[in-house]
Amino acid sequence: MSILISATTRVICQGITGAFGASHTKGCLHYGTKMVGGVTPGKGGAKDENGLPIFDTVAQAVKATGAEATMIFVPPGGAADAVLEAASAGIRVICCITEGVPVQDMIRARALLDEMNATARMSDPGTKFVLVGPNCPGVITPGPKTGGGTGPGDAFTNAGCKIGIMPGYIHKPGKVGVVSRSGTLTYEAVWQLTNVGLGQSTCVGIGGDPVNGTNHVDVLRMFEEDPDTEAVIMIGEIGGNSEEDGARFVKEYMTKPVAAYIAGVTAPPGKRMGHAGAIISGGKGTATEKVAVLEECGISVAASPADMAKALLKVYRPDGLKIAV
Repeated sequence: MSILISATTRVICQGITGAFGASHTKGCLHYGTKMVGGVTPGKGGAKDENGLPIFDTVAQAVKATGAEATMIFVPPGGAADAVLEAASAGIRVICCITEGVPVQDMIRARALLDEMNATARMSDPGTKFVLVGPNCPGVITPGPKTGGGTGPGDAFTNAGCKIGIMPGYIHKPGKVGVVSRSGTLTYEAVWQLTNVGLGQSTCVGIGGDPVNGTNHVDVLRMFEEDPDTEAVIMIGEIGGNSEEDGARFVKEYMTKPVAAYIAGVTAPPGKRMGHAGAIISGGKGTATEKVAVLEECGISVAASPADMAKALLKVYRPDGLKIAV
């Protein structure tokens, strides 16, 4: 089992004929994702370079393919509308990879999604639209390799599901969940886990923008409820309070071991560090404050990004795993 997506999830790409959409659709197919089509207005009826059908609207794509999830590679000015179009068509898992989405657009989209979720829960308590991103690497549920590939250019497929831009070949199916604001730090954590023999259940890149669809608490709750996730690595950075909220959730509700890393210990106040949301404002959101809260809540915190797997091994050691910490 996993969270959000599985090997059977049917996926479309909004912006499939753009350079990034086309490239990453091919990468997802290479991984083994059940890509069933794409959307580019005005190009409906054609096929992309992989032979996938193209539709003018998400509603048409859902009707024809039964799509359940989407990845969005639409330019920033249209990304929020693409999110809302997907939700209106009934897509439940929406991964917006696009960076640079205007904050006001995301405030509007998030408010409408919250309203749609409230309405959906009234008719079906188990129904929810989940937006991952924007400005994120996406979501991956690793599957067992069915070929001999060990590198990004090798020919192999996995019986898993990758929605986004992460390098699939570094992942290994297992019992550790990963939730992160940073794409590259997600990859680093996964690489460390794989190299010490710890596979991943699902890895979720929630994105680095100040207004996004999913936060640490949302994903931690999913991992706590997932019977096949036994431990979690949580990765954060300066700015906002998602990590502090996540730490308090872990202390109060989680029964599974959690390790964490916070990037930006040396970041100067008032200077944005990469992501739009990675900024210390009004003296709040510093890495030091976040680390203190995490440790107060009993979470094993790595002092260096090179030690994320080691931090987890201090609180989680599955039977049969033999490695020095």
